[in-house]
Amino acid sequence: MPELPEIEHLRRSLESSLVGAKVRRAVAHRRDVIRLGRPFPNKGSKGPGRAPAMGTALLRGDRIDRLERRGKQLAIIGRSAGVICVHLGMSGQLRLVGPRTRVEPNTHIHVRWWLEGKDGREGQLVFRDPRRFGGIWTFPDQAVLDEKRWSRLGPDALTIRRAEVANALRRTSRPLKTALLDQSLIAGLGNIYVDEILFRSGLHPQRRANRVSDDQLGPLHRSIRRILGEAIEAGGSTLRDYADSRGRPGRYTARHLVYGRAGLPCRNCRTSLEQLRIAQRTTVVCPRCQPI
Repeated sequence: MPELPEIEHLRRSLESSLVGAKVRRAVAHRRDVIRLGRPFPNKGSKGPGRAPAMGTALLRGDRIDRLERRGKQLAIIGRSAGVICVHLGMSGQLRLVGPRTRVEPNTHIHVRWWLEGKDGREGQLVFRDPRRFGGIWTFPDQAVLDEKRWSRLGPDALTIRRAEVANALRRTSRPLKTALLDQSLIAGLGNIYVDEILFRSGLHPQRRANRVSDDQLGPLHRSIRRILGEAIEAGGSTLRDYADSRGRPGRYTARHLVYGRAGLPCRNCRTSLEQLRIAQRTTVVCPRCQPI
């Protein structure tokens, strides 16, 4: 599943083409991947407003104002306040393609937007998701997105402060890896980067989260920020499906120190890396560099 670095790189790769572009047309080829949010009630109305028409919910006729990210989720925000929130799930992709690119059967393209850029050039944005674990949520504005969806997320891992990491870990006695995967504590981390972060900071994934000492907290916080930054600059990690808006795979996979390397020698000490199962996730650890 794409994690924070992949979504942030995707956001940056889309920004120059999407911001300021007008959405000429929007079509949902599979409506079941879209959850239509309801707008605020009309002024003076006591009941909820009606769900918007599909095209309106997908920003048809609007201009794209900005792209925002929280954790592993991407928001496309219109100038008229409409919001599309995208979660890629396991295999989702957002791709920029030519204006006349055809959708062939079995290509798994579920939603398409026809765009007119700031420079007048036309193009399409497509949402593709073969396994359909991802999806699109629509909201009338960012305040409702924050209230209904993003309020469930913890601080964003890319900008999290040391004190926020400490506060998140103090709240649970679960294994450290389990805590770091909990999006309500820290938003954006997944299996790949948690393994890399814990190795870089010398912490065992089975250590109790609330037993991380003050001396260990600094290296952990620095590892979170540094590894995510490095991965974003490398375009993220591609294991199977992930590609950015131009179809380019991430290059950070080649720099993984532990993830996917069980049984191979540790690149620090040459000890054989071990594979564990924590929170139903495959976990790779160096027993020497990460003592429990």
